Amino acid sequence: MNDKKTYGFTTTILHSDRQKGIEHGSLHKPIHTSVTFGYEDARQLAEVFQGKQPGYRYGRQGNPTVSALEDKITKMEDGKSTICFATGMAAIGAIVQGLLREGDHVVSSAFLFGNTNSLWMTVGAQGAKVSMVDATDVKNVEAVITPQTRLVFVETIANPRTQVADLKRIGELCRERGILYVVDNTMTSPYLFRPKTVGAGLVVNSLTKSIGGHGNALGGALTDTGEYDWTRYPHIADSYKKNPAPQWGMAQIRAKALRDFGATLGPEAAHHIAVGAETMALRQERECKNALALAQMLEADPRVAAVYYPGLESHPQHALCKQLFRSFGSLMSFELKDSIDCFDYLNRLNLAVAASNLGDTRTLVIPVAHTIFYEMGAERRASMGIAESLIRVSVGLEDTDDLVADFRQALEA
Repeated sequence: MNDKKTYGFTTTILHSDRQKGIEHGSLHKPIHTSVTFGYEDARQLAEVFQGKQPGYRYGRQGNPTVSALEDKITKMEDGKSTICFATGMAAIGAIVQGLLREGDHVVSSAFLFGNTNSLWMTVGAQGAKVSMVDATDVKNVEAVITPQTRLVFVETIANPRTQVADLKRIGELCRERGILYVVDNTMTSPYLFRPKTVGAGLVVNSLTKSIGGHGNALGGALTDTGEYDWTRYPHIADSYKKNPAPQWGMAQIRAKALRDFGATLGPEAAHHIAVGAETMALRQERECKNALALAQMLEADPRVAAVYYPGLESHPQHALCKQLFRSFGSLMSFELKDSIDCFDYLNRLNLAVAASNLGDTRTLVIPVAHTIFYEMGAERRASMGIAESLIRVSVGLEDTDDLVADFRQALEA
């Protein structure tokens, strides 16, 4: 590749490994399974540990296969650097462990993935305050900001009800106040949206979902976009200020969260994710097409009470999504009329699989209130607009006509 030329999204991903050279002419970065790395010169080993020169210390802190994936994710997000973790939740947890202290304040969207919601409840019980707000309007975020507010956290498209945060205006607010803006890009992916464009300082991606795309590897990533001025963050330890200021945040997260807590992405999983990422754009094009067709069919059926998909003109943030996103994603959800039992309906589907993942090649369905949001309780679910009959759909790659027909026949039965 010509380093001076700008290539398209997929071309860049396909050839990113080769830009740094790959052992023995391999087209993919090989899987390096070694736990430790030896040096012929002991002084060099010491300099690597002291951060005076690049190199690998121990598998928990870095690995050549994982590093290649980190470079790939950084290019996807047009960022400055990336740290990979064992799961997407580990990536979010790294923000907590690496950056927050007792007495800090977090503002978070109230419309969240169930486990992220649970994490903020844990954080609140451990001495930090968390305000959960309707982030579809920046005014709700602004109203709860205090001098102790350290970060604002939102998802691009909320799982499972598909509410879309007021992304651009929240970014402007955070820049004005010097607050770290964290955007979970999992439901859109770097192909459909780059949070850097709305001022996000850190971007979260669950690599398990659309980036890996085949349901065969867990992983998560944090990407520093370069949009946040780390000199404004109050909790950077002096030992990490030896780095240039733009590197302070990630240096601390890599040490205090990845190294100390050990939620390390393994090289085999990194390889699966890197190979899966090569076809992400192609998969997303098909999945978005399928999702829109399915949402339109369900919305037109009188046996369906409500459909939530940003691609529908009836969606409250449809116009905003058209401005920000390349397409509307593969996540949707819908409610059945009271006369239809959601379990019976799901059992009548032939192609869609009852399972909890997202961004897989196959269409996956799950009764939300009874599974992934059950622990939250009825009151909290109601506040998030999650009905007892709500069914979440992660739309896959099946032929469009086959997929639509399957959901239709389950209604007609």
